[in-house]
Amino acid sequence: MIRAILIDDERLARNELKKLLLEFPEIEVVAEAANVEEGIERIDTLQPDLIFLDIQMPGKTGFDLLTELDRAPHVIFTTAYDEYALKAFEVNALDYLLKPIEPKRLSDAIHKLHQQEEKDQQAGGELNVNRSLLGENDQVFVKDGERCWFVKLSEIRLFESVGNYAKVFFGPNKPLILKSLNALEERLDEKIFFRANRKHIVNLRLIDKIEPYFNGGLLLEMKGGEKIEVSRRQTVKFKEMMSL
Repeated sequence: MIRAILIDDERLARNELKKLLLEFPEIEVVAEAANVEEGIERIDTLQPDLIFLDIQMPGKTGFDLLTELDRAPHVIFTTAYDEYALKAFEVNALDYLLKPIEPKRLSDAIHKLHQQEEKDQQAGGELNVNRSLLGENDQVFVKDGERCWFVKLSEIRLFESVGNYAKVFFGPNKPLILKSLNALEERLDEKIFFRANRKHIVNLRLIDKIEPYFNGGLLLEMKGGEKIEVSRRQTVKFKEMMSL
């Protein structure tokens, strides 16, 4: 049984979706929420496998909800606005459905859910995608203020600690996300992302130059031109990894 929560400020939209979901007996709707605060509370309490998530709601958006979750269930967006769906095809979101929802599109989304569950089971049975290790071809959702990106990890050259936030460097962009460097490090593949010092994690594949630096350390120049010092302790590890 797949436990789902519907998060949408329109009661009629929730009722319509519930009716459509009767065709899928493997999906059990365990709760509903009409805004982000309620949604987060229900998710924390019930730990569902899946959320159907509206984007435009009073106060905070569906994207805001995703950034506030420590561990996200599978997500299927439901929205009346196709520009949002295209702009932010999200944090490992399985699909987005335009309202009014067509039964065929819902069926396709549920099919994707089953495929993803099979993959999760093969990878160790952990349904919760937000605790799994991310590969370089995985795409992550990054939101900073009103702007949203859906970016491949392989395109991120650098993470920089800024208090409780991390600055994410990709292309010309440097948005801030509410994540500590330690939390990021746990989810990144250490063969690709290297903790150069207390403040920086670098993408080893996007280093342009390596130079010796003070006190036996190294200075890395990234493809974006940023210069990052590798601490003396991490230099030993770096040389072992890179077989210098």
